Amino acid sequence: MGKRIVFTGGSGKAGRHAIPYLLAQGHTVLNLDLIPLDNPDVFTLKTDLADSGQVFNALSSLFSMSEYSLPERHGRPDAVIHFAAYARNMLVPDNELFASNVKQTYNVVEAACKLGIPKVIIASSETVYGVCFTQGDSDFHSFPLDEDTYDCDPEDSYACSKLCGERIARTFARRYKTDIYALRIGNVIEPHEYALNFPTYLADPPSRKRCAWSYIDARDLGQICHRAVLRDGLGFQVFNATNDTITLNEKTKDFLGKESPHVKITRELEDYEAPLTNKKIRDVLGFKEEHNWRQYVK
Repeated sequence: MGKRIVFTGGSGKAGRHAIPYLLAQGHTVLNLDLIPLDNPDVFTLKTDLADSGQVFNALSSLFSMSEYSLPERHGRPDAVIHFAAYARNMLVPDNELFASNVKQTYNVVEAACKLGIPKVIIASSETVYGVCFTQGDSDFHSFPLDEDTYDCDPEDSYACSKLCGERIARTFARRYKTDIYALRIGNVIEPHEYALNFPTYLADPPSRKRCAWSYIDARDLGQICHRAVLRDGLGFQVFNATNDTITLNEKTKDFLGKESPHVKITRELEDYEAPLTNKKIRDVLGFKEEHNWRQYVK
């Protein structure tokens, strides 16, 4: 049976592909955004997530005008997926980015927990591993980048806001005994970007270091959201949200041995495993990618 899901930021790059996947699985979605989503099956409720009152009201809203015809209102949503945020640095000044991202996450998580919504999924980021937005060149501490043991120490405001979001999630998960899963989302690739971008990635491997030579197909991100919605009882968890393989034709261990010879490898890597590994999400949630880049790049 499908779930009723409130999705924040669904009109953005990731949301506009993830939401159709959720709909295809039988879920009903309400989009909270400042910009309407171009999808006739999804109502967009214009919501300022920095206003806690608006967030509380939006999370207890009808999902469409047609629901006024129902004999009674639906109860609380089954899940909230929070993707809304400034998506990177240099869109606004650093202090505004940090304050807005943290406040929006706090407001959404707090309202969901206090309204008794049993599942919250938030968008964290690959940037928390500390290389994506570093000044100049920087090395990762170890490979693979693992959710539960890696010491995240970024130096930029965007990644710091995402780490704060994870701590907010952990705090409320403990306080309300709510399942809250943070997805450390990799470099999001839309379908048209394979032909556009991947030839450059393959020709210039150093250009992908900041993304740890990894990516997430926007449609596969929808599958991850779907599986996270269905899996209960995990409390607070962090998952890397990436596809299976490195964005190179060379085996991962061989490439890293040349590109980052001084960075330790903490376990045996699969032949083409993405350095920003999705092993946990495969093992725990049963994720099976449907869109490996090699299907689209010849």
